[in-house]
Amino acid sequence: MVLGPDGQPKDLTLLQMSLRGFLIFIIGLTLVRIGDRRSLSEKTGFDTLFLVLVAAVLARAINGSAPFLTSTGAGIALMLIHRLFAYAAYRSHAFGKLIKGEAVTLVRDGQVDWKAMQRHLVSKHDLEEDLRLDARVEDLEKIRVARLERSGDISFIKKEES
Repeated sequence: MVLGPDGQPKDLTLLQMSLRGFLIFIIGLTLVRIGDRRSLSEKTGFDTLFLVLVAAVLARAINGSAPFLTSTGAGIALMLIHRLFAYAAYRSHAFGKLIKGEAVTLVRDGQVDWKAMQRHLVSKHDLEEDLRLDARVEDLEKIRVARLERSGDISFIKKEES
């Protein structure tokens, strides 16, 4: 076979492994595109897990440690599971919270919720860094609400200037 033997990585030639890599690149790109662009940008655990699992399964097809077609089939199955769960999360807020989590308020009207910060392991320095980088202010008194989003980012809504 032009792709070389499955299950025997040491027997693959450079050309066979390169061809496998090329095909898996195309298949992986297709799976991620079909799976949803969100998986590349949202950075939720749900989306990150999808990318890591697909990469791990497809890598085995490249190096020949698992059968090429079986690995490709498993990658397609993972993409379908991701799409199914994403659709279910779209339809059901409760399911979305279960698999993606929910935002947590860290600051309200300039006052830090230290218990929420501790519970989610967000240090004062992390909050201050994101405050400077994202909200472009240094004073928490200028913040109406800061939330730890499902992606792990901290979002800020500034108070209205009077």
